[in-house]
Amino acid sequence: MLITILSSVLFTNKRKAMQLFPESVRTLWNVWELRAMVLFSLGLQSILILIGNRRKHSTSNLLRIVLWLSYLSADSVATVSLGILSNNQEGSEGDSVNPNFVITAFWAPFLLLHLGGPDTITAYSLEDNELWLRHLLGLVVQVFVAFYVFLRAWSSKVMNVLAIPMFIVGIIKFGERTWVLRSASNEHFRNSMLHDPDPGPNYARYMEEYSSKRDEGFKVELRTFIEAPLAPTVEDQLDVDAANDINPNAPVSSKAYSFYETFKRLCADLILSIHDIVDSQSFFQNRSFEEAFEVIEFELGFIYDVFYTKAVLIYSGLGGILRFITLSITGSVFAAFLLTNKQVYEGVDVMITYTLLLGAIVLEIYAIVILLCSDWTMLWLNKHKNVVVKPWTMLWLNKHINVVVKPLYTAISAIPLINKKRWSNTVAQYNLIIFCLKARPQKCNFIQKVKFIDQLLEKHRYKDLKDVSKELKKLIFEQLQEKSMSASNFEARKQLCARRGDRVLEKAGCLDKLGWSINGVEFDQSILLWHIATDLCYHSDMSGNLAPDSPNFEASKLLSNYMLYLLVMCPFMLPNGIGQLRFRDTCAEAEEFFKGKRVVKSDTKTACTMLFNLCTDILPSKVKGDRSKSVLFDACRLAKALQSLESERHWGNEKKWEMVSQVWVEMLSYAANQCRWNDHAQQLRRGGELLTHVWLLMAHLGLTEQFQISEGHVRAKLYVE
Repeated sequence: MLITILSSVLFTNKRKAMQLFPESVRTLWNVWELRAMVLFSLGLQSILILIGNRRKHSTSNLLRIVLWLSYLSADSVATVSLGILSNNQEGSEGDSVNPNFVITAFWAPFLLLHLGGPDTITAYSLEDNELWLRHLLGLVVQVFVAFYVFLRAWSSKVMNVLAIPMFIVGIIKFGERTWVLRSASNEHFRNSMLHDPDPGPNYARYMEEYSSKRDEGFKVELRTFIEAPLAPTVEDQLDVDAANDINPNAPVSSKAYSFYETFKRLCADLILSIHDIVDSQSFFQNRSFEEAFEVIEFELGFIYDVFYTKAVLIYSGLGGILRFITLSITGSVFAAFLLTNKQVYEGVDVMITYTLLLGAIVLEIYAIVILLCSDWTMLWLNKHKNVVVKPWTMLWLNKHINVVVKPLYTAISAIPLINKKRWSNTVAQYNLIIFCLKARPQKCNFIQKVKFIDQLLEKHRYKDLKDVSKELKKLIFEQLQEKSMSASNFEARKQLCARRGDRVLEKAGCLDKLGWSINGVEFDQSILLWHIATDLCYHSDMSGNLAPDSPNFEASKLLSNYMLYLLVMCPFMLPNGIGQLRFRDTCAEAEEFFKGKRVVKSDTKTACTMLFNLCTDILPSKVKGDRSKSVLFDACRLAKALQSLESERHWGNEKKWEMVSQVWVEMLSYAANQCRWNDHAQQLRRGGELLTHVWLLMAHLGLTEQFQISEGHVRAKLYVE
C-alpha cells in the first residue's frame, strides 16, 4: 500500500524530468495524462475479467504473464489516476467550477469500481488473500481521496448528482473484494469451519453421582453407547438430485459440492472424522474411474473459486442482491447521462465518460453471463427446483423454472467465450536424456549471451504437455481403489500412504532384486533411477519391436516424464531432498558420456542404446566414490535388472510394464500425499496438476492421515443395582 501511495504522489507531482521534452509534448501530456490513465485502467479490467478465469484450465505461460502484469498494474493505475484527479482540481474562481473538472471528477467512482476488480479474479496467488488488511486500508484511503475529489468539484450540477449513485457502486465493488480476500485468508477460512467449543458430557457431575451411589452401597456399573447423528448419506442425496433434469451434470455437481463441504477441511489443516471417511469410501469404492475423476474435477473447481474469485459472495443471496443493485444503478446513470445537456463539456471527455459507463455495464453483464453458466448457479437451480414453496410465494416461478432456465442455459453455453473446462487435463513432460543431448538449442543469440535468462528459459524449452488419457486415469483409480479396500484400520492406511513403490515390488516378488532402488535411498533418487531406467527399457523394447500393445507401456513413460517434471520444475510439491543437486550431477555425467561417444543431438534412441549396453558389473560408487550425486549408471543397472526379468523369470513384456506402471503410480500417490495442501492449491491457478487430483482422490478413498481415530460419539450411563 505504501509503495502504491508513493507511486501516486510521485506521478502527480511536477516532475523535472518532463522539462527534457519540448513544450508541445508537455502540453499534450498534461491534457491526455488523466484520460489515458482512466482508459488504461478500464482496459486492464477488461483483460482481467476476460482471461482471469482461464488460468483455471490453461497452462499457457503467456496467459500467466499477461494476467500477472495486468493484476499488478490494475490497482496501481487506478490509484495513480485518483492521485492525478485530486491534483487537477484547479482553476476554480469563487463558487464556479470549471466544467472540465466536474466531468473528470465524475470518473472518480469508476476508479473505485476498478479497484474492486472483476468477479473472476480477486487473488493472483494465495498470498494475496493474506493481505486483506492492506486492501481494507486501501479501501478507506481511496474512498477518502475519491470523496475529496467529489467535494472539490461540487457545483450543484447534474454530473455531481449522478456521481453519488456511482459512488455507491464503487464502494460496493471495492468492499466486496476486501471481504472476499478476508474470507479466503488462511485464518478466517479455517475459523469458518470450526464449530462451537464442545466441553462434552459433565465429567465432574458424573463422578460425583458415581461416588455418591457407590458410598451408599449400591452396585454401580458403567455402560457406554455410541450416539451418532442421523444425517442423510451421500447416496440418499443422489436420489433427490437424480430427479432433476435441468443440467445433465447435476448429479455429479451435487455429489462434488457435498464432498467439498466436508473435504475442504483438508485445505485448512483440519482433520476429518471417521464417519466422513467411511461415507466417502463407500461412494468412491463403488464408482467407475470416470465418475470418480469427474467428481474430483468439480470439487477442485469449487476450491479454486473460493480461493481466487468472488464465488463466496456472488453465489449467495446477498451477492445476487448486490449484482442487481450495481447493474441497476449503472444502467440508470447511463440513461440519465444520455439525457443530460453535455454542451459545456469537451467532446473527448464526454466520449470517455460514455466509454466508462458502457464499459461498466458490459463488464457487469459479462460477469452475470459467467455467473449463470457456472457450476455454482446450476447447482443452486437443481437444489431449489424441487423445494416445496409456501402458498404465499411465487408459485408460477416454481412451475415454469424448468421452461425458462433450460433454454437460457443452453443459449448461454453456446457462447464461444464460455469455456466449461475445469482443468487443463494435461500433464507436463520432462525427459532427462533429451535435455542432456541439448536437442532444442536456443535460437536467439542475444538470450544465449545473457546467461541467467538462458538458464531460466532452458528448462521451459524441454517441457512438453500431454493429455491425461482415460487409460491412465483407470490405472491410477484401480490401484488406489485396491489399496483402499485392503486397508482395514488407521495403521494400515498410514502404512499404505508411506509406500512408494516397494509394495508393488513385494507383491511381484522382485523386492530382493529391485528393492535397492527404492528402500534405503531418498525419494528424489528413486525418481531419477526409475526415470532413466524406464526410458532405457522403453527404447530397448521399441528398437527390438517388443513394445507390448498395452496401456501400461505408454503410461509408464508418461508418468516417468511427469514425475521428473515435478522434480525439476516443481520441487516444492515433492518431499524435501537434494533432488535439484542430484539432477544437475546426473545431467553433467550424461552430457560428458554423450560427448565422449559423439552422440548426435537428436538421436535419443542411440543414446539410450549406448547407455544400456554399457558394462556395469562393478558398482559405480566403488569407482567414483560418493562426491558426485549422479545416479546415471546406477539407473543403467536398474534397467538391465528390469529387462532380465523376461529371461530369469520368464516374464512377458506386458507383465514387466504392468509392474513398472504400478511402481510409478505408487510413487505418484506417495508424492501426492506428502505435498502440502497450499502447494496443491497454488497449482490450481496454473491449470491444475494430476498430482492434486490424485491427492484428493486418495483422501476420498481413505488413504490419508488427516482423520481422527474414533468410533463415534461415545456417551456413558450409570446403571445402579
